[in-house]
Amino acid sequence: MEEGLLKKYEEEDCPGCKVEQLKRSNTGIPVKPVLFISVVTLCASLPISSLFPFLYFMVRDFHIAEREEDISYYAGYLGSSFMLGRALTSILWGIIADRYGRKPVVVIGTITVLIFNALFGLSTNYWMAIVTRFLIGSLCGIIGTMRAYASEICRKEYHALGISAVSTSWGIGLVIGPAIGGYLAQPAEKYPSIFSKESLFGRFPYFLPCLLISVFALAATVMSCWLPETLHKHNKIKKDKNNFQDAVEGTPDESNGLNVSQNTNHSERRSPSSQKSLLKNWPLVSSIIVYCVFQLHDIAYLEIFSLWAVSPRTLGGLSFTTSDVGQVLAITGLGLLLFQLLVYPLVERITGPVMISRIGAVLSIPLLASYPYIALLTGFGLSIALNCASMLKNILSVSITTGLLIMQNRAVSQDQRGAANGISMSSMSLFKTIGPAAGGSLLSWSQRRQDADILPGDQLVFFVLNAIELLGLLLTLRPFLQEPEDSDNIPKSIHNSLDQENGMQERLVNTELP
Repeated sequence: MEEGLLKKYEEEDCPGCKVEQLKRSNTGIPVKPVLFISVVTLCASLPISSLFPFLYFMVRDFHIAEREEDISYYAGYLGSSFMLGRALTSILWGIIADRYGRKPVVVIGTITVLIFNALFGLSTNYWMAIVTRFLIGSLCGIIGTMRAYASEICRKEYHALGISAVSTSWGIGLVIGPAIGGYLAQPAEKYPSIFSKESLFGRFPYFLPCLLISVFALAATVMSCWLPETLHKHNKIKKDKNNFQDAVEGTPDESNGLNVSQNTNHSERRSPSSQKSLLKNWPLVSSIIVYCVFQLHDIAYLEIFSLWAVSPRTLGGLSFTTSDVGQVLAITGLGLLLFQLLVYPLVERITGPVMISRIGAVLSIPLLASYPYIALLTGFGLSIALNCASMLKNILSVSITTGLLIMQNRAVSQDQRGAANGISMSSMSLFKTIGPAAGGSLLSWSQRRQDADILPGDQLVFFVLNAIELLGLLLTLRPFLQEPEDSDNIPKSIHNSLDQENGMQERLVNTELP
């Protein structure tokens, strides 16, 4: 009966209703929506990590660090500027997405990447780089919006696939981004037969990877114009509800009018209580807190890994070039893509999102502890061990993230989902603001204590990363983390109207019974 009543309240001009109708008629795998989700999310994630392979060299070329050991310190703050901007505006973008729709936020975000990522590649000093990265973070609200969108555009049985598409594209962007930055940065030095030192790419050695990402953002902007809007926009629900009441109960009798009024007041009283504050929704809040801890770990790991790999052997690094780092992360991205598309949805159905997050955290701890010993290897052995460790580490990280995102979206209904993801993004971005700065400073400090008796050199760095991972694992246990009940994509206004109609029909039936 509820499905029939729901159809009654669908409007021809409501984009959200059109999506619901499409989902009912198409029960197959949503290939086209998943492709759109993947491309737009990839557009937003590429700028975040593309600078990591050349960040060390970019800061060095700005000549702001007095000593080589201080380069990682300044690099950390440059990496944090993006997340600071996103932390300040994510809630605002979530509110805008809930009020005006998901699509406008996506289009603005892709245009932001298009313009300001190219300007970042043209930076001539440290502060210009800081400002452009800050603007990309503050004006691009795609990620939180796409999390809500993925749950709304897919049928319930494909929610894991939709959320997995977001986290997979995010993870691939965090991997392919460094590959693009690693292979294309400093092209005049790597490919002198193609790029001369007097050319544009010779004078701006970090512009080519940024330009390529901006071109991809242009394609994503065009594609986002065809994104179907999923937000319900109903302007006539109240009118239709009153018409239904008039038809069923009649209006000539004053007592009937009083009955209608009482029923309406009952619905109005119940609506605010159902729309409880997001901050009082403990399943949502607990999943956001755990998510933030793991994201702090992940961004610090990514920053430390890239800086550690290119640092000289004398400072405990691997003496990699930007191309070497790009190659490792590109191989990692391929493995991550195959796992998330082919394996993760099946594993999530069997274990559930919470258990897969716990398993990922448990396996990450011994893996990270092995990194200082991997650094002792050389040649082919180093290449094999580092590629396997990097691939496994990123698979585990994205598995944890996907499980927690599924929990967040299930904890709220559609008309709160944009704001909920905005809160999640702001909180996560705040933690990610701390991550690169703290990671860079920690690595810089550890490189000055190579001969320490306790946790010398890079052992200290990976010990701290493991401590954060262990904290996240403990927070996934009960009673702290609570699994939410499944929530659908129907707005609360329609739910209230459905409840009211069901109540009126029950009263009519009771009246007719002898």
